[in-house]
Amino acid sequence: QVQLVESGGGLVQAGGSLRLSCAASGRSFSGSAMAWFRQAPGKERVIVGAISWSGGSTYYADFVKGRFEISRDNAKNTVYLQMNSLKPEDTAVYYCAAGPSYRYYQTNKYDYWGQGTQVTVSS
Repeated sequence: QVQLVESGGGLVQAGGSLRLSCAASGRSFSGSAMAWFRQAPGKERVIVGAISWSGGSTYYADFVKGRFEISRDNAKNTVYLQMNSLKPEDTAVYYCAAGPSYRYYQTNKYDYWGQGTQVTVSS
């Protein structure tokens, strides 16, 4: 069992940066792949990126490559999403999720979810 709580969302101007955090509790965190998803109003939830349990492998959606970076600190039971060069189209609720592999991009492959944090990018 893993419980996830996201933080760090907010309002930022286009071109700015935000760092999201996802604090996890539960014995399975260090053995779980972690992912960030986002969901804009009226749209489906899509993967932003994922990181392996060790932190040694990552995956990024094309629309964030070169701008976002996922990292994790297993000693702190926390995964991060550093978001740079933000665009208005990045506006969404961002969710972290825990699952068996960083290679999965489908929402139904992830077993545990946080409540989400709102990111709003103004133009």
